[in-house]
Amino acid sequence: MKKTLLLTIALLLSTAMFAQSRAIILSESFNTSGMPSGWAVYGGGNNSWTVQNTNRAGGMPWEMEFFWEPQFEGTSYLSMGSFDLSNIPSFVISFKHYYENYSNESTIGIATSSDGGVTWNSGWSKTFSVTAQYVQNELITTSDIGKDNVMIALYFEGNSYDINYWSFDDFLIYSQEGNDINVESFDISANLGVGQSEVKFTAKNLGTNAIESFEASYQVEGGETVTQTFETNLASYESEQFTFDTKVTLFPGEYTINLNINKVNNGDDQDMNNNAATKDVIVGYGIAERIPMIEHFSSSTCYPCVFVNTAMEELTAANPGKYTYTKYPMNGPGTGDPYYTAECGTRRTYYNVNSVPTIFLDGGTSEAPVTQLALDRRLNEKSFVNIQGAFQVEGNTITLAADFMAYSDVFNAKAYVAVNEKTTTGNTGSNGETEFHHIMLKMLTSAQGEAMSINAGEIKHVEYTFDMSSTHVEDMNDLEVAMWLQNQTTKEVYNSKFAMEYTEHLYAVEDLSAGIDGDYVTFSINWNKPEKANPTGYNIYLDGELIEENYTETSYSGGSSETIDYLLDDNKHIVEVVAVYENGTSVGSAVLVTKANNVSEITENNISIYPNPANDFVKISGDDRINSVKVYNCLGMMVEEIEVNANEAEINTSDYNTGIYFFNVMTENGNRIQKVLIR
Repeated sequence: MKKTLLLTIALLLSTAMFAQSRAIILSESFNTSGMPSGWAVYGGGNNSWTVQNTNRAGGMPWEMEFFWEPQFEGTSYLSMGSFDLSNIPSFVISFKHYYENYSNESTIGIATSSDGGVTWNSGWSKTFSVTAQYVQNELITTSDIGKDNVMIALYFEGNSYDINYWSFDDFLIYSQEGNDINVESFDISANLGVGQSEVKFTAKNLGTNAIESFEASYQVEGGETVTQTFETNLASYESEQFTFDTKVTLFPGEYTINLNINKVNNGDDQDMNNNAATKDVIVGYGIAERIPMIEHFSSSTCYPCVFVNTAMEELTAANPGKYTYTKYPMNGPGTGDPYYTAECGTRRTYYNVNSVPTIFLDGGTSEAPVTQLALDRRLNEKSFVNIQGAFQVEGNTITLAADFMAYSDVFNAKAYVAVNEKTTTGNTGSNGETEFHHIMLKMLTSAQGEAMSINAGEIKHVEYTFDMSSTHVEDMNDLEVAMWLQNQTTKEVYNSKFAMEYTEHLYAVEDLSAGIDGDYVTFSINWNKPEKANPTGYNIYLDGELIEENYTETSYSGGSSETIDYLLDDNKHIVEVVAVYENGTSVGSAVLVTKANNVSEITENNISIYPNPANDFVKISGDDRINSVKVYNCLGMMVEEIEVNANEAEINTSDYNTGIYFFNVMTENGNRIQKVLIR
């Protein structure tokens, strides 16, 4: 859910009046689908204003939309409520908007009324004719200001037929103080990897004075406060992103981070109500670069689809390697697209799509088209899921192998794999287009997807084979395969990737394990070469820092460098070994090293742990009484603890996922740990 980062109590969205004692009069960023309380339409166009799950204007979903249909001509006022402006000579209104022109030009403005909406006085207006995103910061002075019951409205003037839609977001109405800084956004990612992360935020000057410096601080809830003075030259209405010099260090878990701006220009901020923000973050055992997933519902019989297709082609051409894409041809309007399939219909039902063009970005935002800003937002949000895959073609048969890996537990998810044709021409319809791109031909997982839950550190391997002769395929040498993992509760796409084309699958290293030697400074790392592939070398990462590049052995010992000193007190470190291949591509596998991985082995106890590798059970026996056995996965997380109190035990491993486990056997005379491969 979108969170407004202006943490004020000024979300005054009812028609009831209030005593004006703060700089912020109204802040609205549309968190849900309904019209905000107190907002109403005057003058006409009542059915044209709705809140949509889009972010075309450049904010976060949701946003206000003025749609062309039902067609309306005249002036439509969208009132934001009634306010006591008796002590205010003027106010500033700031908002973002996206205007999509169809023909001619149209006008928007800001008006006030002190007689209940009978008479409206315009304080600002502007005519637009170019499709684009815009940001307005306007000083409003009308004859109504200074009164105690003033309605403030955004208005549209013209013929709605001349637009496709007009989207608005992030309304902020305030009276200006001299020194007034605002936390516009808290920009630290909601998904972080273990170790150090930068703390970023964006501040906006709402005051009349230029801001030359300010003091800000952040605190992980329950931890120490980090404070820094930032030098800048921020003019009125300007925004800028800032980064603390001191990074935050976090381990796997959930955290709340608080941000505050304390002083401005070596003095007090005259409105402290907009100086704070809070961010909830989740820390995994590692992070992967996110590749946003674009799912596009379109049709060759849809005339508005032509503009959106052109815009999407421009977006994708400007962002190579930064997206995954699949387009579902629909069976409407009219006769619909000739390449429509029942699987396309299943995806339409999944998203409850009722018109085209409609586009979902990572499953959570309905876009048409996707903007560069929206794509960049998702690119900057890291992921806990990594996906690798490759496909080959022999005749009309396609074969795909893929790996889905998680750095944090992922439950209630489904994997989807779609075979697309990059360019098609055989599905020409009535909208004038002669070629189409990323057209979905077949879902290898079926349109319902394949249920997949992944424990942190696990890799789930899948393989599919299909004869494409039963599809609308035009050229078997023009295929692409889109892969993504999606949360079935929220529909958020964890991550996505295009499979490597017409080549063999890359395999990660096998049997990766690591330990901490003696003084907890030197690391010992071991792995096996992938059985089905031949990497040219390995890159080794410690807590996200590259410590060896193009390493050719399958074991490594070292690491007493300063780069790990900040983690030593917690005895938790992430080791990742990345297999590098000739074509420059790579695939990694990670392991968490904790104190649990470092229990000293006892050889004199004559403890036997077998079979190894194991399938359904592991037997343990020894001369000494075994008190208990703790089983850890490859990330150092305890899977289970078994009380024994005997000289032997049999542990059921039939429910274990395939991978490396550490069996820590605790006896009266000490402990022994042994690595066991469960198949």
